[in-house]
Amino acid sequence: MEIFELKGKIAVVTGAARGIGKATAALLEKAGATVARIDIDAAPGVISADVADEQAVEKAFAKIGAVDILINNAGIAVRKNALEITREEWDRVIAVNLTGLFLCSRIAARGMKERDGGAIVNLASVMGFSGGIFPNPAYQASKGAVVNLTRSLALEFAEYRIRVNAVAPTFVRTPLTVPVFSNPEVLKKVMDHTPLGVLPEVDDIAAAILFLAGPAARCITGVTLPVDSGYLAR
Repeated sequence: MEIFELKGKIAVVTGAARGIGKATAALLEKAGATVARIDIDAAPGVISADVADEQAVEKAFAKIGAVDILINNAGIAVRKNALEITREEWDRVIAVNLTGLFLCSRIAARGMKERDGGAIVNLASVMGFSGGIFPNPAYQASKGAVVNLTRSLALEFAEYRIRVNAVAPTFVRTPLTVPVFSNPEVLKKVMDHTPLGVLPEVDDIAAAILFLAGPAARCITGVTLPVDSGYLAR
């Protein structure tokens, strides 16, 4: 089981105060990593920073120092259709989900380059591969971009032995998905698109992230791994 161990590794998890980020940070620590948590919301043991703010990200990483693993988990959603979403809402989703991920990756990669390698795992979504079952254009666009940015960075960073991959969850019960799980009709529609008949929990997503972040995936880069209970197989 040593191929899943992260002893001696320094990891950063963004959006780590709750949900998938919180579960991932805990699992990486269980695997032996020293984990720094970044989140826009102040919480005990968390460095407060908006990932879309380049100066704030620079300051956060300056406190942490060079890292071996980066988990780009921070993300938001504005569930409005294309005719209703405002320009400000659109810009904010893109800023957090895409630009923030890029900024964190670039800063982390500079340090990883000096440490002879590292691993970056991005949080994409099944919505990055499909139009979705509910109108959510800003989120879908941002996650589709994450899928291809993952490929692009994987190729660019390969010469530095930095692997870049992503995980694409389906609907997972987190604070972000309360509107889905609290509405029986909406939840039924989700389950109608879930062949396995069971949705993943945050720990299932964290397990996939751990795999991609560690030595078990040492020859995997540029890949987005769906954890979707069959959603994309339809």
